[in-house]
Amino acid sequence: MSDFLVITEAAIERARRDPEFKQQLLTTTLDRLLGELHRQQRANPQGDPQALARIREAAALAARLADIIKELDEKNEIARKFAAKVTGPGR
Repeated sequence: MSDFLVITEAAIERARRDPEFKQQLLTTTLDRLLGELHRQQRANPQGDPQALARIREAAALAARLADIIKELDEKNEIARKFAAKVTGPGR
């Protein structure tokens, strides 16, 4: 990838504690990955088998990241609803 995203140990640790930060980190990573996939497809019009294999691998990774983001979004929504029930309105 041309402009890879450096993810520090501190960011990983924060992502473990902060679900919203984790989701943002994954979303940013997915956006960068999809952009790179698009560039690689355009750069490989002849269909080089090795490049196509890398593109397929990256597409599978992008799909998995999208699933993780969706799961996190659902979990965050459930947690927010639970917190609202526990604390009640206006508390």
